[in-house]
Amino acid sequence: MGRHRHIRIDATRMRKAVMAAPRIPPIHCLLSFEALARLRSVTLAAEELSVTPSAVSHRMRQLETQLGVRLFARSDFSLTADGAAYLGHVRQGLQALQQMPGSAPALGTAKLRLAVTPTFSRQILLPRLAMFRHAYPEIELTLQVAIPLLDVKAEEADIEVRFGTGPYTGVEQVRILSDEVCPCASPDYLHEFGPFGEFDKLADVSRARIIRSPLEPWSTWFKAVGLALPEPREGAQFNDVGLMCDAAAAGFGVTLMRLKLGRDWLDSGRLVRLSPRQVASPNHHFLCWKPGTLERWECAAFVDWLRQALA
Repeated sequence: MGRHRHIRIDATRMRKAVMAAPRIPPIHCLLSFEALARLRSVTLAAEELSVTPSAVSHRMRQLETQLGVRLFARSDFSLTADGAAYLGHVRQGLQALQQMPGSAPALGTAKLRLAVTPTFSRQILLPRLAMFRHAYPEIELTLQVAIPLLDVKAEEADIEVRFGTGPYTGVEQVRILSDEVCPCASPDYLHEFGPFGEFDKLADVSRARIIRSPLEPWSTWFKAVGLALPEPREGAQFNDVGLMCDAAAAGFGVTLMRLKLGRDWLDSGRLVRLSPRQVASPNHHFLCWKPGTLERWECAAFVDWLRQALA
């Protein structure tokens, strides 16, 4: 009797251990999640999986319930931060399951070509890119420089970051970053030639060396502070926001700086604001792609990830 009682106790402990172990989601739920995240359509996912659209919807509810998180943010099937992170794990797991024993590891086949404006790339994209690589290790990125306003790039790209007022013809697009501007200069320049008040008086503006750029016309600031001044025609000119900030930090004069793109210069003390006021810029950063591009899962994944990273 004692021996049988110990057997029953051990069996009970085993059942409790099994019940406490985390459940792996059903494979059909994971396949449906991957297809829906890639195709962004219940109908297309159902066709690919040879099931009904309602089956895909039921599987998504089952998966979200089991995980205890929301995977999709909106009706367009853009991923939440949790969904984007989980998708990377799911794809790695599915890829491993497809690998035959003894065969060589599958080579990454998802290649994504990006055309990115220079300062946006350095100040906004690259500091966050490690998160994308962690979530999507199977996507190989190729970055090239795009010229702001002109939308010129060296080679064809799958997705572009454009800078301007938009909208753009012939492409689908989404605004990903807006900014505000404020006059800034280096502490050394202010010590030698300042003070300039809040840079909203004609006398202060007229005696400053102005740094110019077609990317951020001074008319935006002049109009906001009530100065009836034309666009400056003299002074150093640059076609890159980062070069403008570097020139101002080197003592070239006063620049109209985008505060988000120029945050590093302010945080380091290389530049200081001349005014507590900031004005909305008419220019924005947009993600652009040709119609049909987001049918490729890697392109849709990048668009969703960057929108959420900058939200």
